[in-house]
Amino acid sequence: MKLVSFMHDGQQRTGAVKGDEIVPFGLEIGDVNAIIEGGQPALTAAQNAAANGAGRIPLSDVRLMPPLTRFRRDILCTGWNYWDHFEEGRGKREGQDVDRPSHPTFFTKSPDTAIGARDPIAFDAEISEKWDYEVELAIVIGKTGRSISEDRAMEHIFGYCLANDVSQRDLQRAHGGQWLKGKSIDQTMPLGPWLVTAEAFDPFDVELECLVNGERRQHASTRQMAFAIPKLIAELSWGMTLHAGDVLLTGTPAGVGNAADPPFFLKAGDEIVSRGAGLGELRNTMTETDLHSPKRG
Repeated sequence: MKLVSFMHDGQQRTGAVKGDEIVPFGLEIGDVNAIIEGGQPALTAAQNAAANGAGRIPLSDVRLMPPLTRFRRDILCTGWNYWDHFEEGRGKREGQDVDRPSHPTFFTKSPDTAIGARDPIAFDAEISEKWDYEVELAIVIGKTGRSISEDRAMEHIFGYCLANDVSQRDLQRAHGGQWLKGKSIDQTMPLGPWLVTAEAFDPFDVELECLVNGERRQHASTRQMAFAIPKLIAELSWGMTLHAGDVLLTGTPAGVGNAADPPFFLKAGDEIVSRGAGLGELRNTMTETDLHSPKRG
């Protein structure tokens, strides 16, 4: 099942994608967060609503929102999880090179980054001069747990979607080598277009690609991950509780702009398309936005 959050006629709704249409759910089902937090009974109710619902809405008539519209914590992320991406960055990290890690590299980013599959990506040259793209497979946790073993890790996944971890490389280097700031600029991470539930999807050989203005910049399979999904969940949850509804990005493959020769950075007007087999497509345009002026209220 493909769960979707969307705006239609001024109302936020939840539903299931069927072909080029959405089967809208009644209010009793709740949003996608409620379905995840409600466990198997809530998922079964959503499946029944998808099978029996009427009054379908064309996908072209709605604004797609991030599948999850409420976050209880920062978005969890994995860095350097494709060795080709790690290697392409050697000598290009502005004095912050490290040896190849023996464990997954984790960081977080602000939930205020999340936007929908067709929304504009906020671009402000006052904030950064080095805007980069990163297509990724995103995992949504479905069952709360701590110190989860690798052999039980997949039981804790509710579903999967796409993310584009748009990054600001100069900010990423400027703050002591940590990545939070260079990954947390408002309205910069497309997420979606919908959430594919775990029983309907195999995450271990997903073809990912990212195109900028029609040119393919990234292309890889998730089978190339340095640390497989069960390893990521086991290591991240070691002594740390993962909650139902948490989002985990699993890393990006080679082809990022910062590692190109010469470097390639995004600018206003660029269209970025991120695709994943079985997951759909994110299609977003870099759009000039004032992010540097104070926001109040």
